[in-house]
Amino acid sequence: MILRYLSIVGLFLFAVLLNWLAPLWLGHLASLRGVEATIAQTLWCLCLFLGFGWACSKLAENTIFPNFTLQLLVGVLLHDALAPLTSELRLAVVICTALAAIILKGGGDEVERRNVRRIALPTLMLALPGFLLTFFVMYQVLTLIRLDGATAALLAAIISSTDPAALIPTLKSLTFKHQHGHLNDLAVAESAVNDAVGAIVTTALIAMVIAGTSVDSLGSLIYGLIEPANLLLLGEQFLFGTIAGLVGWGFMYGYERQISKHHSGKSTETSYDFAFVIAVPLATFLLAQSIHGNGFLAAFIAGLLANYNHAAERFHTTLHAMEIKIESIGKPIIFMMVGPFVAVDDLVKTFWLGLIAALCFMLIARPIAVFTSLLPTGLTLREKWFMCAVRETGVIPVVLAVITAVQFPQLTLLMPLTAWIVIWTLGVLPALTPWWANRLDLLQK
Repeated sequence: MILRYLSIVGLFLFAVLLNWLAPLWLGHLASLRGVEATIAQTLWCLCLFLGFGWACSKLAENTIFPNFTLQLLVGVLLHDALAPLTSELRLAVVICTALAAIILKGGGDEVERRNVRRIALPTLMLALPGFLLTFFVMYQVLTLIRLDGATAALLAAIISSTDPAALIPTLKSLTFKHQHGHLNDLAVAESAVNDAVGAIVTTALIAMVIAGTSVDSLGSLIYGLIEPANLLLLGEQFLFGTIAGLVGWGFMYGYERQISKHHSGKSTETSYDFAFVIAVPLATFLLAQSIHGNGFLAAFIAGLLANYNHAAERFHTTLHAMEIKIESIGKPIIFMMVGPFVAVDDLVKTFWLGLIAALCFMLIARPIAVFTSLLPTGLTLREKWFMCAVRETGVIPVVLAVITAVQFPQLTLLMPLTAWIVIWTLGVLPALTPWWANRLDLLQK
């Protein structure tokens, strides 16, 4: 075990060395002629993402560190090595958004459709009023630690989204008692729905800041959000995102019928069918954006209604292929994409701010949101305490932070603080969740 942790330290040291030598190598690549330079720099960044992403996942096995945390930290250590991306930040936004749409579709797959009715009320309460409570509490906390209004508002919206990509592996390792089995679906469903809510609120705040609307106090923030123009924008995002999700589900339903028609006890899927399953959430996201809806909500709804879950044997091939691509390509790229935006010095300077914000997020904002929003539901006290500990941030907050940072480069604290909150929540909560669930006597012995 000690050797494993020493290997992680060795990986970090190798990343530091490579980052130190990278400017010489990148200077050579830049000297190549025309398109050759672009190809070489792109392949260089891709090799870093895949190589270090694989190494982090491999070395994280049987340790207390989630691979996501290691990937994010390595991305920061490779800040200079990933310099070619700093001139193509819009490309980073596109890549992260596309991968996030696929991951959200996968989150919809994980929720058993037949259980949706049972968890519908607590899911909506956590994902809507629960999100808003988290957002407003964190806004107050961030302003108290001297962040400006725009940074505090945008950061509070960004980090108020949970992450199915981080939740699912943790929850798969737990076997709940029958009467508490709905907690698995509730955690995944909440994370996917409030990811869409987070994207919608963040979009509205970006529009407000660009328009010069004051967000320097809680009152002005609330007043700006409930202005008719913003309420209309929020409504359009929800409505047209839902419509696009239904269209995406229609295509996936046709695929399901085609597979089921020829199903005779074993999967009849072919290797090229995976392309269709990947294309649908991307096309659904595109459709939602083209009609002014929310693409993340659309991708989740398409996956939820199609429900290619692990109970359906005929979709095992597709789901296995999806998991491989997400784990080996999607997540490493998204988490390491923090690297071009954040240097090691940025993390060092914001360490205490990040720690205070993360602790307030986990110990104050989340419990307030859970116990207040779940009052009308039938969840037991122990179940509510468990939901307090299920509050990782990750893929979607990173994607939203990347999108926001590209538009507001002057908000220099936004990305480092997002990185710290992701690091702390991913580093602490997944490690504590199994112990906490057992402590609450929710698991089968």
